[in-house]
Amino acid sequence: MFRNSSQADGPTVPRGRKGEDRAARFLPVVATVAQSLYRYSYLVLGSCILWLAMPVLGSAQTTGSKPPGTVQQDPRRPPGTSRPDPQAPPGTSGTPKPSTPARQDSPLVSDPITQRTSPSPDDTALSTSLTQTPQPMPPMPSLKRVGVRSDEPLPLTLMQAIRRALENNNEIEMARDDVRREEQVLFSLEGVYDFRFLLTPQINNSVIPQESVLGGATNSSGGTVKTTDISFDSSLNKQLTKGGGRYDFFFNNNRRNTNSIFNALNNVYSSSFGVTFTQPLWRDRKIDNTRRGIRIQRKKLQQLDADFRRRTIEIIADVQLAYWELTFALRNEQNQLSNLGLARESFRRIELSIAAGAGAPLQRAEVKTELAARESALLLASQYVSVAENRLKTLILVNPLAPEWSNSLVPTDQPAFDSTPVDLEGALLEGKTNRPELLRLQLQRSVNDIDLDYFKDQTKPRVELQATLSTTGLAGFPLATIDPLTGESSASLAPDNLRGGYYRDVRNLLGLKTHNIVVGLTIEFPLHNRSAKANLAAAQIERQQLDANVRFQGLTIEEQVRNSVQAIETARQRVLSARAGSESARLQLRGEQRLFEVGRSTTFLLIQRENQLIAARTQELRAETDYSKAVAELQRSTFTTLQANNVVVLTPLAP
Repeated sequence: MFRNSSQADGPTVPRGRKGEDRAARFLPVVATVAQSLYRYSYLVLGSCILWLAMPVLGSAQTTGSKPPGTVQQDPRRPPGTSRPDPQAPPGTSGTPKPSTPARQDSPLVSDPITQRTSPSPDDTALSTSLTQTPQPMPPMPSLKRVGVRSDEPLPLTLMQAIRRALENNNEIEMARDDVRREEQVLFSLEGVYDFRFLLTPQINNSVIPQESVLGGATNSSGGTVKTTDISFDSSLNKQLTKGGGRYDFFFNNNRRNTNSIFNALNNVYSSSFGVTFTQPLWRDRKIDNTRRGIRIQRKKLQQLDADFRRRTIEIIADVQLAYWELTFALRNEQNQLSNLGLARESFRRIELSIAAGAGAPLQRAEVKTELAARESALLLASQYVSVAENRLKTLILVNPLAPEWSNSLVPTDQPAFDSTPVDLEGALLEGKTNRPELLRLQLQRSVNDIDLDYFKDQTKPRVELQATLSTTGLAGFPLATIDPLTGESSASLAPDNLRGGYYRDVRNLLGLKTHNIVVGLTIEFPLHNRSAKANLAAAQIERQQLDANVRFQGLTIEEQVRNSVQAIETARQRVLSARAGSESARLQLRGEQRLFEVGRSTTFLLIQRENQLIAARTQELRAETDYSKAVAELQRSTFTTLQANNVVVLTPLAP
């Protein structure tokens, strides 16, 4: 019967203490076994692989060793017996449909001519991979790009790329044309202040009937007076650029021929010379519509110049980004090519090891798989080179027919790295001082100030001063005077200084013995003047909008500059970290290669180390490229791209 454990003879041992003794007894054994497995892990792994492959090899060898025409014996039936062929039931024709066969992992392919079965393609590939026969090195993938001649490379520095972009870029050319067009508009507005010369030749012939004997008509003329005037008037006027005044010099000449009996002179020459001056005293004296348009056009031209500089900086920044991206693409292609070379070297070593009988044939499949993956990565890197190169060509070439489209671009500049952190305060100051957005808003505020001055001036009354100063000359040939009552003629009563032709007339004019002085005012009081008041109110509202826009742009610039500085700092730390990681991965790969050479490592671990090295190198290249791109973005944010790349933009016109 069962006995209670408490009644057992002898001292009792606690259950926990007994477990500890057993663990202490087996721990050295477990440690010894684990150490042996670690030392001979590659032998155990190879044995497991061969053990798993033996059924496949055995089945293939058994099937291939049987003579043709033999029938496989069902292992479930006794020896010497065979299963009869299926017979059709009575009353039916043909043979019954066989049942669906069970699914097989390695189906056999039947040849309808020889009635022989052959292994499937998967079995053939597996048999090929497991064969001891050395296999040749796979060929290198073709890196030839479509439409690009690799035999004619085009070396290109960053400064050359920027220069070609500025010379050939279509947007730059359109921006230049905008500036030139606005310059011509300004010249057109300033043409108001040009001298203007006016010449008016005129002839006037009139025959006027006279109803009075004092009209100068005679019976022989049929009671009419015939007069012929030939005038030749000229004037020179100009508007003043300051004060809104205008002066007009005039010189008028006239020759009159008449049959009036009351004229003491016939073929009379008369001339006048003088100047007329008009000056606003209140409205339009400080600013008028003409001066307002010219000042606004000058500000608009400065805005276009700022826009041109901004567009130039954007294009330079785009060229910098495209240039560094192409540099990264080419370096990454070389990195992937080096990684493929490591895989090909591993394949060569594996083939030598298999041929010498020291390596398992299944290792070949592992290396070929990695080799195919690295070839795909290399082809993708080559494709990205074409994408980056086409992007840069779009920026520096003038048209799609340029022959450089067929050349491969080779950047000669490498990304520069500076471990010194960027000064945030200095970058913010440069951004707030140089940014074209703020400059454009300042110019827009200047335009608004011009509008405010003009519309405020238009609310005033108009008071203009007009003054004319002139002198006249007169001369002609004397005629006998006829008394209209008696019809008797008498000698001409014309004075001697008036007798003569045109030259006498000019002499009298220059003698300044005659003059004409006229001075007057024109005063206009607007009763409501709602148009000027409404325009002034609209200009004041626009000023408030501009002030809000200036504050908003200041916040935007603060954000962009801070983000750019942070991007540089992050890229700087990434470069340092990536370089350290790349060096560590290189040391790890070198150690793993030495372990593999002495048989203490596996192909799988070696491939992992190679992939870690290529990933570290790619991160290092990307970090260096991102640092150069971040520097270009900071230059764009602070508007220092022109100074950093020694680009000088000429100002079209002085303000």
